[in-house]
Amino acid sequence: MPTESIHPETLVLHAGTYRADPATTAVAVPIYQTTSYQFHSTEHAANLFALKELGNVYTRIMNPTQAVLEERVAALEGGVAALALASGQSASLFAVQNICHAGDNFVCSTDIYGGTWNLFQNTLATMGIECRFVDPADPENFRRASDFKTRCYYGETLPNPKLAVFPIAEVSKIGREYGIPLIMDNTACPVLCQPIKHGAAITMHSTTKYIGGHGTSIGGVIVDGGNFDWEKNADRFPMLNKPDPSYHGAIWTQAVKPLGPIAYILKARVTLLRDVGAAMSPFNAFMFIQGLETLPLRIRQHCSNANAVAAYLSKHPKITRVIFPGLMEGNAKLRADTYLRGGYGGLLGFELKGGRDSGRKFIDALKMFYHVANIGDARSLAIHPASTTHSQLTPEEQLKTGVTEGYVRLSIGIEHQEDIIADLDQALAIA
Repeated sequence: MPTESIHPETLVLHAGTYRADPATTAVAVPIYQTTSYQFHSTEHAANLFALKELGNVYTRIMNPTQAVLEERVAALEGGVAALALASGQSASLFAVQNICHAGDNFVCSTDIYGGTWNLFQNTLATMGIECRFVDPADPENFRRASDFKTRCYYGETLPNPKLAVFPIAEVSKIGREYGIPLIMDNTACPVLCQPIKHGAAITMHSTTKYIGGHGTSIGGVIVDGGNFDWEKNADRFPMLNKPDPSYHGAIWTQAVKPLGPIAYILKARVTLLRDVGAAMSPFNAFMFIQGLETLPLRIRQHCSNANAVAAYLSKHPKITRVIFPGLMEGNAKLRADTYLRGGYGGLLGFELKGGRDSGRKFIDALKMFYHVANIGDARSLAIHPASTTHSQLTPEEQLKTGVTEGYVRLSIGIEHQEDIIADLDQALAIA
């Protein structure tokens, strides 16, 4: 189905090549719970392995249920192709590692999820890949940190927990001057933002969050924007432009020309995913398809409820500060209004006058909110990042990401606004 000018409510239900199961005519996408696929002939098998044609080989690399999810997420993001993975963390890793190897570096926003910070700062360092963190408040910081070994820029559209929207077009423009692609983690604002339209080359999501929405499945996805000329910048991307010994000496920018501008995502699939094996299970892919179908409707309610909660908290006498894109000022508010269309997302944070002790009392007093390490569920969630999601960071690193001792993060669900505020009100009375 053509995707140009189609609204997201329609895309999440109809985008891609799937219309009905060819064997049974079932409308709902089946769970293709299989490891392997029958080849039509030895020639067919050889063509698949040589990438002369695309098709199913082994579920560690691709699966028909995953394929439907990939096509629909790619359409929603405005990209050309996608790759489903076992988790958001594996998506973050693959997104960078697909073009960075030992001796390379990349520049990353300080405003990112604590687990991603640890992955980039420590785990990638053991692989010889250097992450250079910069404050995205000044986009020029990305330019200053770049050199001839810089392979990409990385940021979060709506960074958790600072919630100051990333300057996508500004950083992307700097990157394009040097032939450096921008990778955006768009987990916190699907539907609300399409970073690819603002110049990002690659986007990724933890599908565990808003895309799933039900809190039952772990997954991730990478989307190739198809808008970056990897061949033009061949010297910066030898992994895409020189023979790959891990795949018959394939030169990826050449191998994919009959298939379209998918060199980046195809390489990620048939080398990284093949070798590392971080495959999304067919069952989880099915679960994410169910979540995707109602995503635009849920996002609308998340945003509406978060607006109401932010207004309530901003007037509460026990709260010193509310962190929410809709309440920010200056460049932060300008970026929120520029990049987020249809709402400011479902995340917000606040700080209590009583600091860490009051935050603990508040969390323990909640009755409807769940105290969990997740965001994006249909139900409302709360957590204290300094002692949980960002606890692996040093105090200095926590402050760079926006986490203080008294910071509480809320992921506002789709319950009735009055019930959400009532639970917050009774917990604040105890804090």
